[in-house]
Amino acid sequence: MTDKHLLILNSQQIQQKIVRIAYQVLEDNFEEEEIIIAGILPSGGRVAERLKVILDEIAPFESRLVGIELDKRSSKLEAKIYFDIEDCSNKVVILVDDVLNSGKTLAYGFGVFLDVPLKKLRTAVLIDRNHKRYPIITDFAGMALSTVLKEHVEVVLDRDGEEDAVYLK
Repeated sequence: MTDKHLLILNSQQIQQKIVRIAYQVLEDNFEEEEIIIAGILPSGGRVAERLKVILDEIAPFESRLVGIELDKRSSKLEAKIYFDIEDCSNKVVILVDDVLNSGKTLAYGFGVFLDVPLKKLRTAVLIDRNHKRYPIITDFAGMALSTVLKEHVEVVLDRDGEEDAVYLK
């Protein structure tokens, strides 16, 4: 049996989706002085990096990139953060991941910020799969994709020798 790969987004389309998300973030936060872009590592971090590059070009506010490492297989929140959580106080945080599937990863991502008084917390994903087990919706999505549960969405970004793409397997 061979692995079937259906191309969903090519490199140019991925970039267009991230640019559109950046403009939506700008519209939602045009009066801010600084926002925090929190990428869920590793894949959400790569999307967050690209989002920051575009925001740095188009937005009048500063954007700061931070990383969150989550144990996605754990039954409880286990996170490593690579920043001082207090730096997020009274700021807008955009929590970024590559694919929203069940909602567990973003729910854990929310947990990182529960004890911090934020101005607002928004979510951004490249692909929203519509298979939520948790009551999570995303504020900014590059593409909503209805799939069956046995299918897998693979986001390829910044891999040596591979062109950026999103595949349905």
